[in-house]
Amino acid sequence: MTRNGDRMTQDLSLDYANGDFIAGAAEYPARWDALAEDTRASLGERARCGIAYGESPRQVFDLLLPKGRPAGLMVFIHGGYWLNFGPQTWSHLAAGALLRDWAVALPGYTLAPAARIHEMTREISAAIGVAAQEVAEGPIVVTGHSAGGHLSARMACSDQSADWTRRLARVVPISPLSDLAPLMQTAMNKDLRIDPAEAAAESPARLQKREDVGCTVWVGGQERPSFLWQARLLSEAWDCPWHVAPGAHHFDVIDPLTDPDSLLVKTLLE
Repeated sequence: MTRNGDRMTQDLSLDYANGDFIAGAAEYPARWDALAEDTRASLGERARCGIAYGESPRQVFDLLLPKGRPAGLMVFIHGGYWLNFGPQTWSHLAAGALLRDWAVALPGYTLAPAARIHEMTREISAAIGVAAQEVAEGPIVVTGHSAGGHLSARMACSDQSADWTRRLARVVPISPLSDLAPLMQTAMNKDLRIDPAEAAAESPARLQKREDVGCTVWVGGQERPSFLWQARLLSEAWDCPWHVAPGAHHFDVIDPLTDPDSLLVKTLLE
């Protein structure tokens, strides 16, 4: 606790330090990369990687296609606190949807500090717009994890009016950061540069959800208390269901996306 004039401020970095509380956390990225690479190899030409939606090297998405005609388009937005990762680490998470004959788009976006969060929101919408042209029929559902959970929730907000949103059926934010204000009190904000104005404009829990878009908030039962709070906050603000996955922590809460019969995949696609 430090004093800043007459105001008390607290460093909340530990509240959002997921890996510090997960056994073997450092091993997960390599495991994800290997699973993702195997998935793309198994798909062959049905894995269309690096489709551009803008001029920046990170403004690309991967589009993974089912064997038959797509029933719709699922979008998965990766996390990493808007600071890390890219779409090719997460290809394996498309498996459940692909086995249900859905196409899956995994968009990249410009990371901080090169971009601020409001710019990432615009990039994700643009990426989905191009993906929606590639998969021109069927509904669109959007999910994402952690920072990607935030961005997936943003796609359901009433300020989003791109053409593709007419097809948006539901969003399922997984472990979302729904109120950005606490992150202003973390060390990572040196790169994120969240200020009160951006927290107000980019926090889904402070914005209205479109009435025609469904939402279920998903979170792991063994996540940090801050993430349980963030998930509950969004479900209350939007008056929508939330699901606490028993025993799941921040790194394995996404695993059910690989199983076409999992409750998470059913919640997304049915």
